[in-house]
Amino acid sequence: MTPRHIAHALLVVLIWGVNFVVIHEGLEGVPPLLFAAIRFSCIVPFIAVVPRPKVAWRDLAPVGLLMSAGQFGFLYSAMAAGLASGMASLILQAQALFTVVIAAALLKERPKAIQLVGMGVALAGLVLVASGRSGATPLVGVMLCLAGALSWGAGNVAARRCAGASGLGLTVWGSLFVPLPLFALSFVIEGPDRMAEGLQHFGGAAVASTAYTVVLASLVGYTIWNGLMGHYPASNVAPFTLLVPVVGFLAGWLFLGEVPAVSAFAGGALLLAGVAIIVLGPRYLGRKTRVQIPV
Repeated sequence: MTPRHIAHALLVVLIWGVNFVVIHEGLEGVPPLLFAAIRFSCIVPFIAVVPRPKVAWRDLAPVGLLMSAGQFGFLYSAMAAGLASGMASLILQAQALFTVVIAAALLKERPKAIQLVGMGVALAGLVLVASGRSGATPLVGVMLCLAGALSWGAGNVAARRCAGASGLGLTVWGSLFVPLPLFALSFVIEGPDRMAEGLQHFGGAAVASTAYTVVLASLVGYTIWNGLMGHYPASNVAPFTLLVPVVGFLAGWLFLGEVPAVSAFAGGALLLAGVAIIVLGPRYLGRKTRVQIPV
């Protein structure tokens, strides 16, 4: 990769890593499911300028419901429950572990030995995070974030039926299936009173957070990323995504003063090491691996 394209990749990593801090700040006073629903409602109008991916609606719907509604509904709820933004960015990477497990169960894809090693390392990291958590890492937040990672992993497998479609197209057109389920869940779980109160508190921070996640994290990030994927093999570009949780953790520390317990930090590092083995291991054994990324 040229220095200019490496800089572009690092810019996307920075945008996606800081995204977790931005979400944290926007959640102040706004119910998480409602906030996620508003975010994707703001993405829907871009179907007017982003070409529809050439995939069937029945294949597009699961991607939107799992990768967007499920992943971010749980992620926002985890952070609203008190999970630190940096730790959320790390735990969410368990999606790589879930992707391999779901693909093995549903698609009969047998994991390679190196991926099994990575799964074991990642699982050990998750156990360490859960068992060594402090008050700054609430169990309910960890479980909700893991549910988001599970939904993301299932979305990765569903996206296999959309092979060749751009991430930007899937994000924008898949958003058609996101707002209504999230608004409905917000109404049932968070209640109409909290929804009304959340809309009243939807101030500058929430607006800025929504603008960042829609314009920078989703549209700008995917536009740059797809350009890089068009110039280089996926195996050259995809590993940059492993830096996203590193940036997310550093951003949480710098901007929010988040300092997790040593055991939680060690568990997150172990989880990330396991994900790196799962993602990069097959590459060095002669098999390229597609990596999905957060938006």
